Amino acid sequence: SWGWRDAFFLYDFPLHPSHSVQVVTWNVASAAPTVDLNDLLQLNNQNLNLDIYIIGLQEMNSGIISLLSDAAFEDPWSSFFMDMLSPLNFVKISHVRMQGLLLLVFAKYQHLPFIQILSTKSTPTGLYGYWGNKGGVNICLKLYGYYVSIINCHLPPHMYNNDQRLEHFDRILESQTFEGCDIPNILDHDLILWFGDMNFRIEDLGLLFVQKCITRQYYHELWEKDQLNIAKRHDPLLQEFQEGPLLFPPTYKFDRHSNNYDTSEKKRKPAWTDRILWRLKRQAQASPFAYSLPTSYFSLTLKSYISHMMYSISDHKPVTGTFDLELNPVMSVPLITMMPDCLWTMENDMLISYSSTADFLSSPWDWIGLYKVGMRHINDYVSYVWVRDNQVSCGDSPNQVYINVSDIPDTENQFLLCYYSNNLHSIVGISQPFKIPLPYFLRHDELSEPEPQI
Repeated sequence: SWGWRDAFFLYDFPLHPSHSVQVVTWNVASAAPTVDLNDLLQLNNQNLNLDIYIIGLQEMNSGIISLLSDAAFEDPWSSFFMDMLSPLNFVKISHVRMQGLLLLVFAKYQHLPFIQILSTKSTPTGLYGYWGNKGGVNICLKLYGYYVSIINCHLPPHMYNNDQRLEHFDRILESQTFEGCDIPNILDHDLILWFGDMNFRIEDLGLLFVQKCITRQYYHELWEKDQLNIAKRHDPLLQEFQEGPLLFPPTYKFDRHSNNYDTSEKKRKPAWTDRILWRLKRQAQASPFAYSLPTSYFSLTLKSYISHMMYSISDHKPVTGTFDLELNPVMSVPLITMMPDCLWTMENDMLISYSSTADFLSSPWDWIGLYKVGMRHINDYVSYVWVRDNQVSCGDSPNQVYINVSDIPDTENQFLLCYYSNNLHSIVGISQPFKIPLPYFLRHDELSEPEPQI
């Protein structure tokens, strides 16, 4: 198995390196995270080495008390996922919430300098466009230089609201504008990942026939009457969004704490309400006479598209899609290179050396954070310094800043240094893990004044 140092700074990229991405969508129906989610996150799959998690939840508890609590503290679902993923070297790099909708993005440490968060946005479509119980939330980012937009949505329910669902789909897409930013139109992004509780239903077929098809796994009999598949036959834009084959049972509606479809008086007809779609930007056709390799290459391949029947805290079953993302990095060198081998300590300070690329635009509000290995999110630092305020040297030689000894905890843990760019709202440089030598703490303790005795 790889050690910490093996997991970092694999910047000598092979041609079209592959990254594994797990997408999760789940309408949790106000339930709390009280179950083991190893299966949902594929943590039991020893053959899968994931790089990025993208998690979208719908119908989180959005009562006034819950919203006030989540504003002051981390919401329970975010904390739950961070507790599970941070020991595996995943960091929450961005999130956006709108009432019951939550979108989270986690990435492994080594990818952080190559992911820039460009924009987060909420688009309410409930109550004439003013209420966020329905709508979409979006995170726009650059991944190794490629534009990626991620949308988690909750569309209107009920069989008869199909036209309204399609209208809201278009409205969410049209609202993804980035005025004042040097970001292309969303339809020019290299990848759009769109998922959520889309609420599309199965038309025409009766309840008993649908149930019989599910029992016999004759899912193809139901595909033809799925409202999303019908809409794609007539809408050129929808046709550009791909989806894996629906080889799993409809994910709605179940009696809670069971695998039985709705047995209430309403007896809602089962449907594939929970979906994962994606759209790739059209690749320019290479000339047959061109002998050089294309400078950009971006390909997404679906490896699995499944539901997870074991989870029953909601009336929906979660759905996951696992993808292989192959790309030729447009950005292959981090904007900031931390130099851990240059770390050295004086009587009161630890010096940090780093270099930057020629095109990196620094800000007075840039900072360097000291983190314990296993950090949960970008603000989970032990200590930090403002780069401009604590700068010792700059210029052609490596830049140097210092952290005062009193800010460094006395511990045997491993640490990381991360450079945060205020202009890019992202980490743009990360060090290899290191330990602060124990004699450093002993020297500090000897220099400190004795505590008063009572």
